[in-house]
Amino acid sequence: MLLTIDIGTSSLKSSIWDENIYRISFNSIPLKIKDNNDYKHEINPSVWLRAFDESINKIKNDNKNIIHEIKAIVISGNGPSLVPVTGELSLANNVLEVSAQNARLWLDTRAVKYQKEISELMGGYVDASFFLPKTLYIKNEENEIYNRIKYFLGCPEYLAYALTGEAKSVFPCEGFERWFWNNKILEKLNLDSKKFPPFIRPGELFGVLTEKVSAHYGFKKNIPVISGGPDFFAAVLGSGVKIPGEICDRTGSSEGINLCVDSHVIDKRLMSYRHPAGNFWNLSGIINTTGKAIDWGIEILGLNNFDEFISLAKKSKPGSGGIIFIPYLAGERAPIWNPSARSMWNGISLSSSRNDFASSILEGIGYAIRDVISVMEESGVKAEQLRVTGKLAGCAALNQIKADITGLPVLEGNCKESELLGLAIIGACYLGKFKNYTEASSAAVKIEKTYEPNIKHKAMYDELFDKYKKIRNVEL
Repeated sequence: MLLTIDIGTSSLKSSIWDENIYRISFNSIPLKIKDNNDYKHEINPSVWLRAFDESINKIKNDNKNIIHEIKAIVISGNGPSLVPVTGELSLANNVLEVSAQNARLWLDTRAVKYQKEISELMGGYVDASFFLPKTLYIKNEENEIYNRIKYFLGCPEYLAYALTGEAKSVFPCEGFERWFWNNKILEKLNLDSKKFPPFIRPGELFGVLTEKVSAHYGFKKNIPVISGGPDFFAAVLGSGVKIPGEICDRTGSSEGINLCVDSHVIDKRLMSYRHPAGNFWNLSGIINTTGKAIDWGIEILGLNNFDEFISLAKKSKPGSGGIIFIPYLAGERAPIWNPSARSMWNGISLSSSRNDFASSILEGIGYAIRDVISVMEESGVKAEQLRVTGKLAGCAALNQIKADITGLPVLEGNCKESELLGLAIIGACYLGKFKNYTEASSAAVKIEKTYEPNIKHKAMYDELFDKYKKIRNVEL
């Protein structure tokens, strides 16, 4: 049996799989984020440990003996989120703890004043949300905290440290050099290299469960805890994207557009790194607030839940009565990389309805996705299909809007939680059940439904997308 854990922005999800990658259980534990202001986005990392504890208890309540059958644990999580660890791990009074300051989430851009210095040093743009600007901010602006820090860890690395007592950093793959560090860079920034644990790669070992953790939860001794990499790495595998032209559209609080391409693409508006499977490359653009935009829309429109929001949006006609929504609620990464960018509605009139406002948020997500894909295709690559995964993957209304706006077929897979499926693929390969990730992905991923673009809407959405780009250019 395999236990997979993915720490998202709004929930911690877990599943147990057999070694043939058949899912036996699933649960999701909600997480509470502490949003300080437009630039500060934090969470107390102990919330992740409590959610892990609750998740294991739920698994044991369903089958008290299954924990003892686990052979490996594979972990991924959101990022780039930075956890300043200030103390040792403990398991006192049956509570798993690691002393740390609040984690600065991937959405946190308070270190914007340091991104220019880091970008010049690294030879290319590095957003304020990444690790080095954040650590430099802590050193210079919060020196008392910096002096107490034992390790700087990422989100999944923090949980792995709590379980194994081994501090490791995860370097995803070739192509990520600009966004990480080495001893030479740390020396130039006068950062203490001892605070930065050694690197491992996805699929490699964090360590084994400590005896206390094993005894507390009922695991066998010496269970390996394996890196699943960042959440996007696992999601690409779990979506079955493995040949050029296929896109993994990872939905959630944010949106990750990951296009498989033949070769390395250099474009400052995008990220390019090795594909998790095979000899291809991954071309990536991250959109900050998509699922979060829907959550925001639910609140400001006075609705109770997601289903009410979708029902309201479906009452509007395609085009949302001419309203265009720019989904920059917390700055934006791809393609403009501007932490100060802000959202707007354009085209509001006396005839605009609540239905139109709800629908325009969904269409704004579609325009943002098309924006990223258009930038990708300017590099000479070609997008052929969009495979949706994650929190919003099962929303038929949104999937059809994405197909209509992008002009690409949208494919919905058998497992919407592709991060967890990708982690199971990594774990099964670690245990020697498959020879490589491509073989395991082919065996595990199946397509359930395809949404074809409605050609009747093409001319209208082409015109509205042109307007969208002119409006968002105001933010450049």
